[in-house]
Parts: sequence; structure tokens; C-alpha cells
Amino acid sequence: MKKLTTLLLAATVIAAPLLATTEASAQDHRRPVVVERDVHVKKYKWSRGHRMTPAERRHMREVRDYHRYRLSAPPRGYRWVQVDDDFLLIGSVNGLIANIVIR
Repeated sequence: MKKLTTLLLAATVIAAPLLATTEASAQDHRRPVVVERDVHVKKYKWSRGHRMTPAERRHMREVRDYHRYRLSAPPRGYRWVQVDDDFLLIGSVNGLIANIVIR
């Protein structure tokens, strides 16, 4: 029994460097994995009377200098917002689109 244990221990010590070099050479031949993603831009078709969702409102920029863009002054309770190159006149409280200016 003692000889068998010694023999197994010696075999393990001898085989360990051989396994390490095999694993190292296998890692050298691996190629890096490249993941490519397709980016899809969703273009909205705005329409009057459409109620803006909070998610849609997050992607908008409020326009305070509307004269710069040759827009009329917004009526009370409305505001101009810019989405990409489009300008929308929306209700401040309910988010309904009242007017659309496409550039």
C-alpha cells in the first residue's frame, strides 16, 4: 500500500509540468471573441393629438429661445421641445402634441 501511494505521488509530480504546458499551448491558439451589435434608430412619425409618454419626453430638449428657430411664442400651458431636427409644441401638463415643425 505504501509503495502504491508513493508511486501515485511520483506520477503526479512528474505529470504536473506536462499538463501545464499543454494547457498553456492550448490557450495560445484561442482567438479573441468579437461581439458586434446592430444599432437601430427608431424614427418617430409625430402626429397632432398624440400623447407623449414619459419615456418619449426624456429624449427631448426644451427650446426656450424659440425666436432663434423662427418659431412662434408658445401659448400659456404649452412649450416647444426639440427631437432630433423636429420641433413639437406640446402641452406642459398633459403632453399632447399641438403643433409640429419638421426641419
